[in-house]
Amino acid sequence: MTDETNQSDNAGKPEIEDDPVADYILDAVASGGDVAPQEIAQAIADDRLKSSSPKDAWRKYMTAVRQQAIHLARDGRLHIIRKGKIADPNDFKGLYKLRKASDV
Repeated sequence: MTDETNQSDNAGKPEIEDDPVADYILDAVASGGDVAPQEIAQAIADDRLKSSSPKDAWRKYMTAVRQQAIHLARDGRLHIIRKGKIADPNDFKGLYKLRKASDV
């Protein structure tokens, strides 16, 4: 008996759902412009935190946004932009923005 789901284009790899933070990132860059990771962290915080939370509570999501951005860039679904150019997701420092990968 064969399992048809294992014979997909993923060469036997099971389909894995994106992390919710990755979904926020992909939604933010869907319009095609460059998006600062801070904006994404703030959107996550606005959706998840309580009204009694401090105003800078979005900062706790910055690490998750960076990690998921690196993951998406390695998968070719996103570009990390540094000084106006596409940066290597394995080796970049400092300020950066995120851009949807071209469908070319």
